Amino acid sequence: MVLGLVVLAVIFVGVETHVDRSLIESSGFLNSSLLGWQLIYILPVAILTNDFFISGFWMRTFASKTDKDLFIGTSVSFIAVTCILTLVGATGLLAAWTGAWPGDPPQDGSIAFFLLLGQLPAWVVGIVLIMTVSLSTAALDSLQSAMVSTGSNDIFRNKLHMGWIRLMVLLVIVPAVVVALKSPDILQIYLISDLVSASSIPVLVIGLNDHLYWWRGFEVVVGGLGGLLTVFIFGTIYYGNAQDGANLVLLENGLYAEDWSAFGRAQRTMHAFERCTDVSAGAFVAAPIGGLLWGFASFAIRIACLWIAAKLKGHRFEAFDRPRPLEAADYVGRRNASEEDQQHVANDEASSQKGKFF
Repeated sequence: MVLGLVVLAVIFVGVETHVDRSLIESSGFLNSSLLGWQLIYILPVAILTNDFFISGFWMRTFASKTDKDLFIGTSVSFIAVTCILTLVGATGLLAAWTGAWPGDPPQDGSIAFFLLLGQLPAWVVGIVLIMTVSLSTAALDSLQSAMVSTGSNDIFRNKLHMGWIRLMVLLVIVPAVVVALKSPDILQIYLISDLVSASSIPVLVIGLNDHLYWWRGFEVVVGGLGGLLTVFIFGTIYYGNAQDGANLVLLENGLYAEDWSAFGRAQRTMHAFERCTDVSAGAFVAAPIGGLLWGFASFAIRIACLWIAAKLKGHRFEAFDRPRPLEAADYVGRRNASEEDQQHVANDEASSQKGKFF
């Protein structure tokens, strides 16, 4: 369906739209700008760290039979997604160069794709909208499945009936839909989640390294919260008051200027973008760096507390002892069990293993 949507849109956009060459140079979109260079950093950091929280990706990762299959699957999807996003992103340029955007009255840049579609025949627009809604529904289905799996395994350790988990997922979706409908800018919701992930994921992935087994959940929690605190401190210093610093944590101004739709020449708009994105880029730099600094600081404090406690109580200092791996004796009794029973036992053991927080 994605391939059909892309092919259909490319053919009819190429046939039905007409680029006004005079708008290409005056738009300034092909010129080097501070905004463009900053987004080269902001978007990869925001998207990469946020994808760590998408359970659907992890479900597909663990569903891979071998590492080779996983590598092939991710490589193919990387190429496909890159091509699709490039084509979809180019519709913004085409919308500006064909005069469809900003329009009269000026429209928000986030709907440039749909403004470009407005120049196509009605039946093409209908097919594209149907495909778009179908793709959104498919994405929601994967999200629901991932939330059910996460809630059942990670939160309730597979001890609660699946029906109750599914009911809770449905209840969680209701406020999410309400927030999406009431929010004045859906991009702000994504940016807030991106900022949270940018502050917490760097300190989290440290613990995924087998050689850094001494990293604990305490550092992850303190580092994640500390990254957001660092953004607040950065905003307070930059603006000179705490209120604007708090607004930066919520990214009230987004990535772009507040008067996105109230502009005339595109060149003037690019300068407005750059002024606002300058601060947003600082937020996405402060979040991961601040998170790492707070994480390592909390690590030093935790180690110091454990060392002092060991000295006071007179027992051995064990903070850097490597955790004991599962041995063959842990699997005694499975040899005569069925494959399905062995899998259940393995899942129960994996769910019952708990790491140290402090």
